Amino acid sequence: MMSFLKNLLSVGITICTFSIFTNAQTLNIFELNKKLGKGVNMGNMFEAPSENEWGNPFRDDYFQKIAQLGFNHVRIPIRWDVEARTMQVSPYTINPTFLERIKYVIDKALAENLMVIINMHHHDAIFQDPDGVKPRFLSQWNQIATYFKDYDQRLVFEVINEPNTNLVGSKWNIFFRDALTEIRKTNPTRAVLMGIAPWGGLSGVPNLVLPQDDNIIITVHYYDPFTFTHQGAEWVDGSTPWLGTKWENTTLERNEIISSFAFLQAFAKANNKPIHVGEFGAYSKADLDSRVKWSNFLARWFESQGFSWAYWEWSAGFGIYNPVTDQLLTPLANALLNDPMSPAKPQSTITIFEGNFGAGDGWNLSIQPDASATLIRENGNGIVDITKSAIDGWHIQLTKNNIALKQNSRYQVTIKAGATVPASVTNYLGRNASPWDSYSGYKSISLTNGLEEYIYSFVMTSPTDPAARIVFDLGAKESKITIANIKIEEVLDVAVAYKNDISDKVLVFPSPASESISISTQESVRDLKIFNAQGILVKNLKSNFNRQAIDIHELSTGTYFMQVISPKGQALKKFIKM
Repeated sequence: MMSFLKNLLSVGITICTFSIFTNAQTLNIFELNKKLGKGVNMGNMFEAPSENEWGNPFRDDYFQKIAQLGFNHVRIPIRWDVEARTMQVSPYTINPTFLERIKYVIDKALAENLMVIINMHHHDAIFQDPDGVKPRFLSQWNQIATYFKDYDQRLVFEVINEPNTNLVGSKWNIFFRDALTEIRKTNPTRAVLMGIAPWGGLSGVPNLVLPQDDNIIITVHYYDPFTFTHQGAEWVDGSTPWLGTKWENTTLERNEIISSFAFLQAFAKANNKPIHVGEFGAYSKADLDSRVKWSNFLARWFESQGFSWAYWEWSAGFGIYNPVTDQLLTPLANALLNDPMSPAKPQSTITIFEGNFGAGDGWNLSIQPDASATLIRENGNGIVDITKSAIDGWHIQLTKNNIALKQNSRYQVTIKAGATVPASVTNYLGRNASPWDSYSGYKSISLTNGLEEYIYSFVMTSPTDPAARIVFDLGAKESKITIANIKIEEVLDVAVAYKNDISDKVLVFPSPASESISISTQESVRDLKIFNAQGILVKNLKSNFNRQAIDIHELSTGTYFMQVISPKGQALKKFIKM
């Protein structure tokens, strides 16, 4: 224990022991989600078939360590549905000894002033046969809710982790509602997390139907880019070639994340519900520097958006603590809990394709016999009116050929689109011939009823293809889908594309500045971009600007970075807006 406390002191962590609740305190769901704050998953413990089976059993000192680090809650994944824990036939009684064990663990957490989320994890039977297993599932939740009904608001329920396979979105909405009914018989106001089918990810949000209930929190899991977070993962087929994938904290990488959450945020706001990110993490086979950058950006950005979060996980393959050596992975712990968001690495791009819809635009709509749709070109928009949905999204496919992609180049794809009925569609860039494979990976995009921009990126690892195709798979839902614009840009990494640093030849003044800022250089300036401290592009100027009076009056007070690009190189200069 002493070695662990020394670790805490070495990373400058404040130890707190105060209670976050009083007996009389009752919080609304947004206040409670704020109290959840920063959390960590107790992974590979109780969601294993037995507590010791995966080599990571619970230890009584864990919650003291976790609380001292500064976490606000723990999420405890629990596999209830195994024979040793639950009768598999009616009346489906949960083993009292196992209930007592879970109660013991919850009480240990509460004693350290940590809030607790307990869930139903790895309920494999219900994923395979939802209707057949539903009575057992509902009975389990009735028993769990009854057993813990006298606990205060610090205990939160999560109905099921990552519904998948045959527990599809439409069925999941019903199963959640029915489980909530069982819970509300004994826990009328307890906070309950509603996850997303399939697999807890953002792509399922358009199919989510929330019951009328004031105490629901939407929970989502986030592991993108998957080739980074799961590189070398033994349980993921084909993950070995991903080894060495980095996350470099670029503006592009950040914008891709921010864009992917836009639909969920709009959905939550429309339904007046808070958001909890129940899992995010990068496997230990990724390089530590990338893990630190990715985790730090996500944690700070989640907080800035009002999300609570729980890192996956404490003491196994993704973990921040080694139970064998009693050592904390200090850089990762600090990235999650203490470090401010580090400045992003700026990037520049060259547009290789941008277009909308009109006569001779080269777009083609193909439709399989089980589907029906038409393509309408209107005011530069392509409108696909889907009147009969299909078994698979690719049964209604919008394509365009002859996009030139170079091997080893990174590309950013920006799509402006919307749908009359919220829908998930798939976009990718791929081969325009058999085997019709994807170069970019298959990107799921959640469309809302307004035109929004969606961004993703990929590295062209395949050989150069001068005639690749853009593909939209649209057929999964009846809706009228509008695609207003598509832009594909080749990304010029500052470290690679601008080998010559011309910072010594560029002067930016004054700093601090209030209304305007100027640059002095003998170089021919092609582009000038200004990024805020979070790496978000806030001003983008071409060569026709006035070097002596760049207007910055609309910028908020803070630190900014000016990127000056010339044919001979680039300069990155910091200045302060007051």
